[in-house]
Formats: sequence, C-alpha cells, structure tokens
Amino acid sequence: MPATARFTDELLQRPEPGGLDVTTTLRHFAIVTYALAPADLARHLHPRFTPDCIESVDGARALLSVVPFLDVDFRLARLARPRFSFGQTNYRAYVVDGETGERCVWFFGTCLGSWTVAVPRSLWRLPWHRGDVRFDCEWSNAERRYARYAMRTESAWASARLELEDSGAPSEHLAGFPDLETGMVVLTHPLAGYFRRRDGELGTYRVWHERLAATRATCLDAHFPLLERLELVPREAQKAPHSVMLQREVGFTIYLPPRLA
Repeated sequence: MPATARFTDELLQRPEPGGLDVTTTLRHFAIVTYALAPADLARHLHPRFTPDCIESVDGARALLSVVPFLDVDFRLARLARPRFSFGQTNYRAYVVDGETGERCVWFFGTCLGSWTVAVPRSLWRLPWHRGDVRFDCEWSNAERRYARYAMRTESAWASARLELEDSGAPSEHLAGFPDLETGMVVLTHPLAGYFRRRDGELGTYRVWHERLAATRATCLDAHFPLLERLELVPREAQKAPHSVMLQREVGFTIYLPPRLA
C-alpha cells in the first residue's frame, strides 16, 4: 500500500511564471490509467527511479497513464500572442525519485498534432513525436458531462484510439490507494516529469495546475499500440483500465526550458 499523500499548500501554490514559461488551457483532458507488473515498468526507467506501486489481489502493481487533451491557447506566459491550438497525447508512468523521494512521472513520450513539435525535438531533444490528434466530443450542459468522448491519433510513433463514457460523477474510490485523496494526488497532480532525451541524457521539467475536479468515466474502446510494443499492457487488457478520469478543461503552466537532471 503506498504512503498517503495530501494536497498541500506546496502542491497547490502556483510558482510565478516568466521567461520561456508557457501557459495553456487543456480541453477534453482524460487520464486513462493501467496497472501492470512493476518489473515490466522498471526495465524502461532510468536507475534513479522506481515504480510508485499500489497493492492489488495480484500483488504490487505499477501504474501508467495515457493522457490525451486539446491545447486551445498555448502561449508564452508573458505574451498574449501568438497562441497555438493542437491535440496532444502523453504517455507517462508514476514513479518515485530515488534522490529526492518526490513522487513524479516518467514520460515515455508525447504525440503532438502541430508542426511546432520540431522545436522541442530539436532544441531540447524532447521525446516528442508528430501525430494527427483528433477529438470527437460533445459536452452536455444540462447533464454536466460528456455525451460523447472519442479521440484518435494517427502517428508513426504511437497511434491511438479511445472512446469513453462519462458518468458525470466524481470518483469515490481508486483501487489500491489508502484513500481517495492519495490516489488523486498521485494520478492527477504530479508536478515534476522526467524523460530520456533523444540524445540519451536524463531530462526534466515541471508544470503546475489547479486541483482537478475530474469525473469518473468508463472505457468503451481503447487501443494504444505503443503499450503493446513496449510490452507493458497487452491489447486485450487495454479496454479494462485501472481507472479513467475526465475533465472538460483545466489551465496548465509549463516551466521551460527543460533541463538536464
């Protein structure tokens, strides 16, 4: 059972952005999480990190999420223009930093639906890849939930297909966590991310966002070939995730540039 976690002032207080820091609004924000054998995840991680595990009837399980969303006003925090809009799909796992003890995420990579993907790939060697990310979503104001949620990504690196049913109600329980708040902190509020740069070096950057008010959703259809290729989640298991959460919109701040860890 993982140690409890709380939404502390440190997590909820936004560091003032400046310089190259970016703000954006993420729309159609989903977190589709899978539980898997810790050893399967560990072999993909830098030695500095260990899987942040939960307990299940199958023993300790590591967690990873597919996180699709639509950036609707991506811009430098100190400038009103230019603004960019594009779809994005992140692939991340939940880990503990062996040097600091911080809970954080390990990024396998990102699909970005914009020509601007060339900037982070070339300038900062980020594991970001071009993809055509499309959403087919309908929001019901009357029911305060998605009447339809579907996403497709066409990409040489990581195509994806996802269809969800939104309950409109918040999660009441997240399996394997000591309490709901711990699960929400771990799955929805990691602020530090690490990744292997395209040159093999360890990179990192930080983000900030408000506490989510996500709703619980059910997976109707999912196919993420990357998870099969990495031998993390077989195709037949992808329609049965550990949990699914949806939020119509949330503001994000991304602190740039990324740096070597």
